[in-house]
Amino acid sequence: MSSAILFGLLIALMLTGMPISISLGLTVLSFVFVFTQVPIESVALKLFTGIEKFEIMAIPFFILAGGFLTYGGVARRMIDFATSMIGHLHGGLALAGILACSMFALVCGSSVATVVAIGSIVLPEMVRHGYPMKFGAGVITVAGSLGILMLPSIPKVIYAVATGTSIGALFVAGLLPGIMLTTMLCTVTWFIARKRNYPRMQRSNWGQRWKAFRESIWGLMLVVIIIGGIYSGLFTATEAAAMAAVYSFFVSVFVYKAMPIKETGKVLLGAANMSAMLLYIITNAALFSFILTNENIPHALADWILAKDLGWVGFLLLANLLLLVAGNFMEPSSIILIMAPILYPAAMALGINPVHLGILIDVNMEVGLCHPPVGLNLYVASGISKLGITELTKAVMPWLLTMLVFLVIVTYWPWLTLVLPRALGMMQ
Repeated sequence: MSSAILFGLLIALMLTGMPISISLGLTVLSFVFVFTQVPIESVALKLFTGIEKFEIMAIPFFILAGGFLTYGGVARRMIDFATSMIGHLHGGLALAGILACSMFALVCGSSVATVVAIGSIVLPEMVRHGYPMKFGAGVITVAGSLGILMLPSIPKVIYAVATGTSIGALFVAGLLPGIMLTTMLCTVTWFIARKRNYPRMQRSNWGQRWKAFRESIWGLMLVVIIIGGIYSGLFTATEAAAMAAVYSFFVSVFVYKAMPIKETGKVLLGAANMSAMLLYIITNAALFSFILTNENIPHALADWILAKDLGWVGFLLLANLLLLVAGNFMEPSSIILIMAPILYPAAMALGINPVHLGILIDVNMEVGLCHPPVGLNLYVASGISKLGITELTKAVMPWLLTMLVFLVIVTYWPWLTLVLPRALGMMQ
């Protein structure tokens, strides 16, 4: 009964058009006042202690690093390198856009930043070379979602905080799935481009490719810093985020010299605004999770799921359905902080690895970012391409269906997710 009232109230408030963060906060306050004996002081205390965790500091640092990388010429050089390697294939510029999104995702941690950084450069170039805008926007919208699957990722940090899972293991676990999804998206893009006879670019020689690689190496070195530092024990994942922000600033201002130092304030302000918005959502979602735990709802739901005797196969199917439905109404941070405490106990009881569950949730969040009504990538790509949401929704369908096939693979092939963290000794 408690869970029905709590979730019913949350859904009712969201249906009014109220922002998710405020809906979460009002749901908690209403429930506490009417249905529980919890002192109101504990709610105020939880608003502060909910984000009083060292790991959460990684979020503003990764956002700041993404800001420097976006404005600092890193994306432009990654696109040039990708184009030199595969631009001569059918749909070469679109393929280069996917590959550039993949490389940018290795160092960024944000899907929205990936769409902005790569899309704002690639989409005008694709139109100039004769590609339909719908095709280009569809490709970049979905490829941008790689930003939260590859190495650093804000949703992974949030999941790690919610469940106590190793952030380093989660970072590394997304690498092979990210490579597989990149390959699948490229295959679909190449097939469509070949069928429709879209333009191909002139083949680059190895000298041009080497030059493009040397130009992009400063950005790609960030991957070595993040993973090398975490794996060697030199610093934690949170400290790696801080290092990423400092390194990104250095490369953007002093190496590539694409960002004047006077623009630093603008990037800092943008990162602060984004961080404040995200941390406000996390605070209210943490408050909601506190009430769930106080009412023992996660374990009650876990017991109910286990009583249905679904097995791990049926449980993962149910988890995917719940997460995909939630993706229609909420953004990733809220979904993870609400759903992870509910799914985690049942997953542990069924012997499902928490890192595998984390990547499965991450892929579901990718899907949610690419379809309406709250798909952030869709709205960002719409702003860049000037296409309507309805047009863009139709345009992303081939790649969105590809991502759903990929979700099934990740769900039922845990080896893909777990092999690298185990090989590096980050987990058993």
